[in-house]
Amino acid sequence: MTSALLAAGLLGVATETQAAEAAAKAGSVEELVVTGVRGQPRTVTDSPTPIDVLSSAELEHTGRAGAFQSLQTLVPSFNLPARAGGGTSTVIATGGLRGLNPDQTLVLVNGKRRHKTALINSVSSLYNGSVPADLDLIPTSAIGRIEVLRDGAAAQYGSDAIAGVINIILKDTVGGSVSATYGQNIDKGDGQLLQVIGNYGFKVGEQGFLNLSFTTKDQALSNRAIAVAPNIQIYPKLVPSGLPDPRELTVDRVVTKNYGVLPQNGVNLGYNGHYDLDGGVELYSFGTYSHRVSDLPFTFRAPNNVNTLPQVYPEGFRPDLVIKENDFEFAVGARGKLGGWDWDLSSTYGRDDADENTAQSINASLGPTSPTTFHVGELISSEWVNSLDFTRTLNLASGGDLALAAGVQHRRETYEVRAGDPASYAAGTYVIPAGQPFAGQRPATGAQATPGFQPADASSSSRNNYAAYVEADYSPTKKLFLGVAGRYEDYDDSSGSTVVGKVTGRYELTDWLAFRAAVSTGFRAPGLAQQHYAASSSQFRLVNNVLNLLLIKTLPVGSPEAVALGAKPLKPEKSKNYSFGVTVTPTSNFNLTVDAYQIDVDGRIAITSTLTGTAVSKILIANGLSGDLSAQYYTNAIDTRTQGVDVVGTYRQDLERFGTLRLTAGYNYNKTEITHIIPNPSQLTALGPTFVLFDRMSQGFLTEAFPRDKIALGANWSWNKLNVNLRETRYGKYTILQNTPSNDRTFGAEWLTDLEVAYKVTDAVTVAVGANNLFNVYPDANGIFNATTGSGQYPGTSPIGFTGGAYYARLQWDF
Repeated sequence: MTSALLAAGLLGVATETQAAEAAAKAGSVEELVVTGVRGQPRTVTDSPTPIDVLSSAELEHTGRAGAFQSLQTLVPSFNLPARAGGGTSTVIATGGLRGLNPDQTLVLVNGKRRHKTALINSVSSLYNGSVPADLDLIPTSAIGRIEVLRDGAAAQYGSDAIAGVINIILKDTVGGSVSATYGQNIDKGDGQLLQVIGNYGFKVGEQGFLNLSFTTKDQALSNRAIAVAPNIQIYPKLVPSGLPDPRELTVDRVVTKNYGVLPQNGVNLGYNGHYDLDGGVELYSFGTYSHRVSDLPFTFRAPNNVNTLPQVYPEGFRPDLVIKENDFEFAVGARGKLGGWDWDLSSTYGRDDADENTAQSINASLGPTSPTTFHVGELISSEWVNSLDFTRTLNLASGGDLALAAGVQHRRETYEVRAGDPASYAAGTYVIPAGQPFAGQRPATGAQATPGFQPADASSSSRNNYAAYVEADYSPTKKLFLGVAGRYEDYDDSSGSTVVGKVTGRYELTDWLAFRAAVSTGFRAPGLAQQHYAASSSQFRLVNNVLNLLLIKTLPVGSPEAVALGAKPLKPEKSKNYSFGVTVTPTSNFNLTVDAYQIDVDGRIAITSTLTGTAVSKILIANGLSGDLSAQYYTNAIDTRTQGVDVVGTYRQDLERFGTLRLTAGYNYNKTEITHIIPNPSQLTALGPTFVLFDRMSQGFLTEAFPRDKIALGANWSWNKLNVNLRETRYGKYTILQNTPSNDRTFGAEWLTDLEVAYKVTDAVTVAVGANNLFNVYPDANGIFNATTGSGQYPGTSPIGFTGGAYYARLQWDF
């Protein structure tokens, strides 16, 4: 173990090259990890808590377009739905670990906290209200490896680490590569994806290093909607005759064009560098910049609609929301030794700016003179983190090693909502004139699909967080490891202060069999977005067994209208984590880990049911809002208990002249149950028995809407210039609950096959072809069909998507 690696490991950040070299020297199937313990880097099976290690090669062989998509196939306890819901939920790369929300997993880059997205999973089904870090804004070409800690770690790393930690270690290797990947869907030939990535690392003098990366992505639209039936009226009947419009005979009856993967394009840039100064001090810095454009076409507004003014859209229209994001993160720091202690001083600043505009829309309440393009508004989120960490390992005279760590941290968070154009939210007085269909009616107010953020929605909020932690890891013998950690955090807003702790242990019964366990408490402070976000969006909701298009307003918890509906200030979620595991390493080329866990989360933040009806409308009108709206807000609604087991096995075999074979197998079983729901606030009880704060459907999205189990099998065969990578993934069954039990839908288990074959044409050039979902598997049809749009045949929350399989080819040049 080199001193550089030891120092880096003590600080929680070993470089990608150092870890790889150390693992190679170990000569086994094991990788070294630095996440989870601030002492000396440990192998996966030596770790007192379960960790998955994913190399850059493994990520590349998946053929996926982003880090989140790769995690879906490589980490058994990670779940990534095709769509968490509608609106901005289709933009955020949103996945959860161990059945919990995405923002209950902490994301680190080189051991430093990654900032959150400005977008929020609003008006969604799964993960509603979560505000996670978006891994797809990190260049995939910059990633050296990913370490996934599957255990509560708030006592070590702070808020959000309830389910675990994803630590992305950036490349610091010499040399480079450029590759281009092109693919499209198997059966429809749509959904074309072009991705070009590059990476180059080089020395800076004799004491420095710099690695540069870029990733570009261009994802085209796919669509699985079908033609609506001939009896569905697209055009209004003629006035005054009442006869059908003759255009019904020739119109394209595939009216929905967006039932699939939505268009997105962007570029991600990144760098990672360090420089050794005289005196044993190392300067380091890393950062990313991303520009992403996400296109969200909304549901077709037929001419037979009061909001489709024939003077502007005689053939109907499809509102189109475009979100332009500029996201960056910059970290700078120094580390060295002082008085026998390793120290690390760092400052990290990250910001995400999401600008929203809608086109091909209309505010019909303004009449035919309404604009058709609108600036909806802007969301801006930032985090500035300053940390000072100390670590030291002592060889005790009594025998054994004692690793000590301590640190302090300051974090400043900001969140801003900026209002849109006045026309985007204006409430006009236009009335449909006589002689036209819908004469005498008043159209809806605001821009269609996405009304703008109003001045009352606009806000600018910030808070400071101060934290201190201590950790001690003691190994009295080679067989026994004991660890303890404690952390204090204080927020200057309603989140207040908290103290959390963690105890871990590992004991080797034999050279090949060991037991490990951990008990910890954790917390997650409510995001500023959850407290202050306000917006309206049109979404389909099943109300009284009828699928209706509702304009739903998400209310800030402190707004008068939310308070009138029973909202209270948000408090931190609090958790208790218990885990027990066994590691088996009978030979140097095989290991198996089995870990059982239980996670209790109290005061879990969730969105209320969609509150709609006359009584709600009266409250909204009394507070200056439109009576056409339905409402919802975030609240500490429930307590949950999640129980499960992870099984991960790895086997590597040297086939001599036939190459090498690596086999992996993973299994996860996960079940979440609700142990407590807060009672209806008196404000809702007064509205009548039909108003429920957290209804059956909302409960189901937390407990039944994820696959109960998952199996991930992999085989990688490398022989001379040939590499074959085969993956089989089984997603278990799941159920989407409705408020009326007869409308529940259960979806069966599905096996997906992914295959990639790569061949090195020369030492520098590699050609690869592959398929994700090789056999073009679709989820079960849900039986709830939207006859007026020709869509809704498949569950949008399916982990396998609903656009079938895709082929791709990749050309790579290494230099």
